[in-house]
Amino acid sequence: MRPQVICLMMTSPDGSLHPSRWTTSPDGTRSDWSSLYEKVHAEHAANAWMVGRVTMAEISKATAHPPSQTLDVKRPAYFARPGASSFAIALDPGGKLHFSNDELYGDHVEVLLGSNVPDSHLAELSSDGVSYIVSDTQDIDVGVMLELLHAELGITRILLEGGANINGSLMAAGLVDELSLIVAPALEARNGSDRVIAFGTEGLAGKVELSLLSCDPLGHGAVHLRYSIRQN
Repeated sequence: MRPQVICLMMTSPDGSLHPSRWTTSPDGTRSDWSSLYEKVHAEHAANAWMVGRVTMAEISKATAHPPSQTLDVKRPAYFARPGASSFAIALDPGGKLHFSNDELYGDHVEVLLGSNVPDSHLAELSSDGVSYIVSDTQDIDVGVMLELLHAELGITRILLEGGANINGSLMAAGLVDELSLIVAPALEARNGSDRVIAFGTEGLAGKVELSLLSCDPLGHGAVHLRYSIRQN
């Protein structure tokens, strides 16, 4: 059994992920919409959130810092704090992420890695108290890892929070159960800008179907759209 996965994102009607580029609105401000996002985030009552490497690097901001002493490392998994109540999960196939400690926003860090990650990187993670799982293959089998996270750590619901390529690839793999969108009254409208969900050149047509669960006004001109996701 794997955890329920809900893709939670805040966007403009044109699908932008960059509030700093959005137009202004008489209905509210970026700060208002961010507060609404945090409120919905809490209401989902997940015990983990998950992002890709690029997003996590922006959050962590740490740089490489090899441990001062040689450490024995464990494969395929190391759970530093199995009794933690909440988790921050990073998808990092190449082992590029670094952390200054084992928590982000009070949530214990768990990194999902590809098979080619060297022991030296695992030693750095474990010395910082960071948990990890190493895949059997360089292309991470996220489904298998989600099952392990459920079995070993009791993770029952994960909020998937981008970027676009991670959201799209997990949807295509049938690993996302719900799309939860907060749509703010603003536009970016730049050519070539990032969007909420992306899946290569082929897209998701013929791969998934959405069905509306609810549409609720949140205030400050924003609405909350919830869709169930079914794989074709």
